[in-house]
Amino acid sequence: METIQAIVDNLLLELRRGTLVLSVLSQLQTPRYGYSLVEHLKEKDVEIEPGTLYPLLRRLEKQGLLQSEWEISGSKPRKYYVLSDRGLQVLALLRIQWFEMKETIDALMREGDTDYGR
Repeated sequence: METIQAIVDNLLLELRRGTLVLSVLSQLQTPRYGYSLVEHLKEKDVEIEPGTLYPLLRRLEKQGLLQSEWEISGSKPRKYYVLSDRGLQVLALLRIQWFEMKETIDALMREGDTDYGR
């Protein structure tokens, strides 16, 4: 049987995965290349592995939410990503949904406050 900590760790992983798209979109209002985005998110306590980020960036670009451009003038070529107009619209709608869901979850959690510690 799994330990409680193992169950919590797995559930937290699922919860974090569910917030990655919103986290990434929210940080691409200005152009960033992949590794800088990984580091920036890490500074904000959002851990994302490059092996998770790069496929996500490609998928979001394919959906028309991101635009990319290669910068080749530096010491090494870097692909910069930024929200497209469509991406800005999607982010705005997702933000509304996020805050509504957060309010709902907060209310549910407050209802259950008396049950903690059983």
